[in-house]
Amino acid sequence: MTQLLEEKNTFHQELRQSVRSVCQKFPDAYWRELDANNAYPEEFVHALTKAGFLAALIPEEYGGSGLGITEASIILEEVNRSGGNAGACHAQMYTMGTLLRHGSKVQKEKYLPKIADGTLRLQAFGVTEPNTGTDTTKLKTVAVKKGDKYIVNGQKVFISRTEYSDLMILLVRTTPLEQVEKKTKGISVLLVDLNEAVGNGLTIKPIKTMMNHATTELFIENLEVPVENLIGEEGKGFSYILDGMNAERILIAAECIGDGRWFIERAANYAKERIVFNRPIGQNQGIQFPIARAHINLEAADLMRFQAAALFDSGKSCGAEANMSKLLAADASWEAANAALQTHGGFGFAEEYDVERKFRETRLYQVAPISTNLILSYVAEHVLKLPRSY
Repeated sequence: MTQLLEEKNTFHQELRQSVRSVCQKFPDAYWRELDANNAYPEEFVHALTKAGFLAALIPEEYGGSGLGITEASIILEEVNRSGGNAGACHAQMYTMGTLLRHGSKVQKEKYLPKIADGTLRLQAFGVTEPNTGTDTTKLKTVAVKKGDKYIVNGQKVFISRTEYSDLMILLVRTTPLEQVEKKTKGISVLLVDLNEAVGNGLTIKPIKTMMNHATTELFIENLEVPVENLIGEEGKGFSYILDGMNAERILIAAECIGDGRWFIERAANYAKERIVFNRPIGQNQGIQFPIARAHINLEAADLMRFQAAALFDSGKSCGAEANMSKLLAADASWEAANAALQTHGGFGFAEEYDVERKFRETRLYQVAPISTNLILSYVAEHVLKLPRSY
C-alpha cells in the first residue's frame, strides 16, 4: 500500500511538472493581451490538447489517458496556478462525461476519439436560461420529436465557449412539465453539431462580462437535431446532468485552489520585496497575517478537494464532499485574492501586475457554476436533514 501511494504521489508530481512545462510557454503577458482584446486563448487550448491534457478522462480505447478526476483536477489546478485561466477549456472535461457515461457505443466511437485528438471540441454546455437560472426543471427550451429529428425552440444564456466549440451538450424538455409526475422527468440531453446548427436555427450572441470567458446567449428557433443525437434515454436527462455536476464541482474547486496559490505566491513575494519605511512590508504582521490565514484556509480546502475526488474516482457517493470542496475552495481563493490585492496596494489595480485580472476571474466562483448560498442550502437539506428552503 505504501509503495502504491508513493508511486501515485510521484506520478502526480510528474503530471504537475508536465502541465507547468506547457503553461510556461504562455506567460502573464500572453493572458494580459488576451484579456485586453477579449480574445480566446486558441494557441493555449491547442497546446493543452496536443499534450493530451484535455483528454485525461477519456478511456485509452478512445484515444485518451484514462485518468481519474483526481488527475484531471491537478491539471486544471496547475493551469490556474501558472497565472492562466482553465475556464477557456475546462468544460470539455466534465461535459464529455455525459457522453462517456450515458452515450451509446456508436456515439462514443464516433465522437470520443475526435474529442481526444482535438479534431472536435466539446466545450459548450447548454443548460442555463434567462428566466429559470438554476431552477433547471423549469427550463423553457423544448424539443419536439418529428420523425427522425427533434425540432428545438428556446433560449439559453451564459453559455461559454459556444463560438469555439464544435459540439454542445444541450438540455431540453421533451415532455411538458404539466404532463410529468415528477418535475425532474421529461428532460433530455441532445448532442448538437454547432457547425451545422449555426445559421440553421441557432443564433449565437456574445455577452461582454467582467472576465474573459467567451460567454454567449443562444437563440434557438426550429433547430433540427437528429434523433440519433439523443444521449441516453429520452426524459432522463436531468439525472444525467446531475451525474456530471459532482465532477464539475471538484474540477472548479481545483481551479480555485490554483488561483489561491497564485495569489498567495504573488502576495508573499511582493511583501518580501516591497520596502516602505526602510523595511519590507512583509515584516509587518498586518501584512503577514492575512496572507498566512489565506494560505491555511486554502490548504484545508485542498484536503476536501482530494477527498471528494477520491470518492468520485472510487465510484462512491460524493455529493456533499464535492459541493463542500467547491464552496471552501471558492471562499479560500477569494480570501487569497483580497489579501494579494491589499498587499500590492495601488499596484494591485495596475494591469501589468496581473492581480486585478486574476481577482476578477476568481470572483466568478462565488456565483458559478453554483452559488455558495445554494451549496449551503444543499448541505443543510441533504447532510443536516433540515427542511428544504427552496
